[in-house]
Amino acid sequence: MDAELRSSEPDGEGRARLSKRAVVDRALKLADTDGLDALTIRKLAQDLGVTPMALYWHFRSKDDLLEGMAEQVWGEIDVHIDPSVPWWAQLQGGLESLIRVLRAHSSAPQLVLEHEKRNEAALRATEATLAILRSAGFDLQYAAEIARSTLWTGIMLVMSEAGYKPELAEEERTELHRQSEIYFRMLPSARYPRLVEAAAPMADCDPDIHYRLGVEMFIAGVRAMAEQHGQDPAGS
Repeated sequence: MDAELRSSEPDGEGRARLSKRAVVDRALKLADTDGLDALTIRKLAQDLGVTPMALYWHFRSKDDLLEGMAEQVWGEIDVHIDPSVPWWAQLQGGLESLIRVLRAHSSAPQLVLEHEKRNEAALRATEATLAILRSAGFDLQYAAEIARSTLWTGIMLVMSEAGYKPELAEEERTELHRQSEIYFRMLPSARYPRLVEAAAPMADCDPDIHYRLGVEMFIAGVRAMAEQHGQDPAGS
């Protein structure tokens, strides 16, 4: 793929028709529909109605494009801090924003996981999280660890949603849930009575409960840690 992407700058017409944001927007839509592995420069160019040469003006390679997509995902996270609310509410707001962005783009968890988190948007989001944690009284080591855990919690919650298969069509996911519920219901009830009675929620989940519970558990844990270590025990 890298050899395919090496080229001089595109023709003037292609350059005028495209902006970097437009290219990334379309790439995200294609990746959300078909998956990141299926995304190629040639396919993206065809979808945009230009030649692959026209994309080289903005991106030198597919990896460069993926980095741009990752930066845009990071850039959609709300990093504005409301100083009028407690620190833990600020942290919760950032985590909830991260989850919304990851859920909006099925390709986003993989992009965030696999691509370097040193673009400007990622740095701003991390800086905002660290500022919240430092204001709560956490030292540098704890603030850094909790900031990383905040990111991983968001990714984990999205990818652990029951039936998480972004590459499948809606009807395929529905069928997968149905088959999973049948599997649990058919287990020997004498050996697995609780699994059998919980067949439906084990096979699928209520997204509102799944994400609310996950966020509340994480924030409660961070607040308890702050109190345990004598940091901002009032939670203000």
